[in-house]
Amino acid sequence: MIVEGTGYWASIKTPNTTFEPVYTINLVVEQGVADDFASRGHTIKQMDEGPALVIKRKVNGPNGMIRNAPRLLDQNKQDINLAVVGNGSKVRVQCSEFEWEYAGKSGKSLDLQGVQVIELVEYKAEDGSEFFDDNEEF
Repeated sequence: MIVEGTGYWASIKTPNTTFEPVYTINLVVEQGVADDFASRGHTIKQMDEGPALVIKRKVNGPNGMIRNAPRLLDQNKQDINLAVVGNGSKVRVQCSEFEWEYAGKSGKSLDLQGVQVIELVEYKAEDGSEFFDDNEEF
């Protein structure tokens, strides 16, 4: 399925490693879209910008499997190699629904398969951060 909206905190080609490595995007959608997903059992994150679907793909799968990064496309459906998709970018996200059970809990989630950038908002680096390599802290 394809869902359109505004992307925030996107980690498409490089996983977010704050907790377990995961490719992810918070997709702010219209209220009607959010209501539809909520009625099917999905959690909706309330952000300042509006209701959002949190769409993820875990890097590590069962039995040592490593999942591929989602595809990242431009408005002409050509592969692009952006380090970061900036907050506020207009995007279309390809995802698939799945049900899960873990530690006595169950729910529904969305697997992140690809992102098409329709209107890119350039990522702005933090003040002073460009003086440091990616593996250095400032």
